[in-house]
Amino acid sequence: MITIYHKQASQDAIETRAEVCEGSWVHVVEPTPAELDHLRGLGLPPDFLTHLADPDERARAERDDGTTLIVLRFPFAQGADADLPYVTIPLTIIITGSVLVTISPQSTGFLQKFAAGHVRGLSTVKKTRFVLHMLWHIANAYLAQVREINTAVDALEDRLQRSLRNQEVLGLLRYQKSLVYFTTALKSNELVLERLQKGRLLQMFEEDAELLEDVLIEVRQAIEMTEISENILSQMMDAFASIISNNLNVVMKVLTSVTIVISLPSLVASLYGMNVPLPGAEHPLAFLGVLGAAVAVSALVAFVFWRKDWL
Repeated sequence: MITIYHKQASQDAIETRAEVCEGSWVHVVEPTPAELDHLRGLGLPPDFLTHLADPDERARAERDDGTTLIVLRFPFAQGADADLPYVTIPLTIIITGSVLVTISPQSTGFLQKFAAGHVRGLSTVKKTRFVLHMLWHIANAYLAQVREINTAVDALEDRLQRSLRNQEVLGLLRYQKSLVYFTTALKSNELVLERLQKGRLLQMFEEDAELLEDVLIEVRQAIEMTEISENILSQMMDAFASIISNNLNVVMKVLTSVTIVISLPSLVASLYGMNVPLPGAEHPLAFLGVLGAAVAVSALVAFVFWRKDWL
């Protein structure tokens, strides 16, 4: 789906237009072959559009004949029930002399804020400033997703303390894999931003250079936070694997103790159930005596097990 936006600095709200004009922002989500042909009609280099079907496209930045290509990876939530709750997918940004084009394989929350005009003080005409704010929101999206992962991990941690299954550990493993993807994507994004800072791929004023420095700081903070969460989660998985094994041992210990206590009356009853002469077998209270002896022995053994913390 192609949507064309336009906003001057003096305007309060962003406009949706039917045709591309000078200073437009062309936003494409899940592009079809027909829409890609339409993009080629805008004069975009064909090489910049060949990678769009690749979900594993690496982050990079390059310039060709006055047109700048920036590919960054941003976080995308697939849901807690997915094999990977969070992944990263590529966002392609193409800057020409007249228009700004963004191409995403999935709808993204932070770009929806731009499209709804919720980011104040931005203009599609000032393309460099617009792109830098996008980069800043991508870094913030990583921070928000890492916080969501930490919240989900805390919930799994509470369940793991009483768990005897591997399901919770496998849940932690899925989140750990997501954090690995985040770390890899953030580091590649950092390299792209450093290339933008050192190279001449974007025409920047002094305020733009300061904003790019802020974006780099935000990305590095996201990298640090992601690595810390990943390390904590890795150590937590090792600890809780031992906790699950210990919980299982405790259950087996209790069941074994209960089995021993229950087996004692059966042992006494089996002895006095034999069809041979036994002491006191002819006494009228023999049954009650045998029953009482069995209960007393079981109670004594249960008390010993309880004092040793086996029950």
